[in-house]
Amino acid sequence: MKLMHISDLHIGKRLNEVNLLDDQAYILGEIISMAVKIKPEGILIAGDVYDKSMPSAEAVKLFDVFLSQIAELDIPCFVISGNHDSAERIAFGASIMSKKGVYMSKVFDGQINPVVLSDDYGDVNVFMLPFLKPVHVKQLYQDVEIESYQDALDCVIKHMDIDTTERNILVMHQFITAMNTEVERSDSESISVGGSDNIDVSVFEAFDYVALGHIHKPQRIGRDTVRYSGSPLKYSFSEVQHVKSVTVIELKEKGDIIIETLPLIPRRDLRKIKGTIEALLTYENYKDTQLDDYIHVTLTDEEEILDAIGRMRQIYPNIMMIEFENNRNQTVNSRTGAESLDDKTDLELFAEFYALQNNEALSDEKLAIVSELLEKIGGDLR
Repeated sequence: MKLMHISDLHIGKRLNEVNLLDDQAYILGEIISMAVKIKPEGILIAGDVYDKSMPSAEAVKLFDVFLSQIAELDIPCFVISGNHDSAERIAFGASIMSKKGVYMSKVFDGQINPVVLSDDYGDVNVFMLPFLKPVHVKQLYQDVEIESYQDALDCVIKHMDIDTTERNILVMHQFITAMNTEVERSDSESISVGGSDNIDVSVFEAFDYVALGHIHKPQRIGRDTVRYSGSPLKYSFSEVQHVKSVTVIELKEKGDIIIETLPLIPRRDLRKIKGTIEALLTYENYKDTQLDDYIHVTLTDEEEILDAIGRMRQIYPNIMMIEFENNRNQTVNSRTGAESLDDKTDLELFAEFYALQNNEALSDEKLAIVSELLEKIGGDLR
């Protein structure tokens, strides 16, 4: 039995105020094409279907099209809610859709009943667990001491009816960790302070495969059969080195699982480029690159550049960010870190903040305006 594992679609996401819906429609189409070729017996979608708990009408329509295409292929599909989703919205219409082979996770009520698939080796039980916080579990198991995410998941799994002689799959969306394994995270994920949301991988001993969502880089956690599939697109510039993919698992007899990752090629990639503006605008340096990619530019010119972003967009139309890295910036940063803040006036501090944010010093006219404002509010001008 083959299953495709994806997660973190984040449909409706905007990056630097750019609407990614067209890019998402393209990559979901690529996933459908992959399903047509692979012919899986199921598709696991491990949460964060949408980027917001109240998605736009356009985002809902795109996911509806995606699910309809899967249903037309007669492939069972298993969808759970993630921390970005509304559990109630994901659960809506679940009973009706299940008749078409589209299984949506219900709002957690303490009962997790598996959907059973079968092949020549017997039954495969697919358990669907929506994103949970300890408070959700505490309300249902008031006689159990639950103080952490670890406690909560321990409690939930212990109350599942799991036949360990059969093959069991868990689809879930949480932050899972393992001893001596560093989880590679990115800026586009929701992170709890201090890692208080982490759950140790040891709780999954009863499951043959755990299809995880939440972390955007594809990776194994503790063992090969506990995996994050990662997001299908890059959702921050911290992910530029990621190779996005679909995870395909092939279940044979119990204990025999083959895992493969198939790369996803986006319509437009996220890239970082760096150099002087003259070098970056030289044909020889960009002729073999995809010019409509989403670009983060770092300019290293020492002299001031007029309309830098306008000039760059003549070649790279989809610039998302532009920053400067030169000796002037390094001097300002070095000076700011070395001097005591107590020795500076409010005007000096504001002037340094302005220079750091704008890569240029306050003009005399602006300096006079700020001085006047600080004087009115009783600032330290000395």
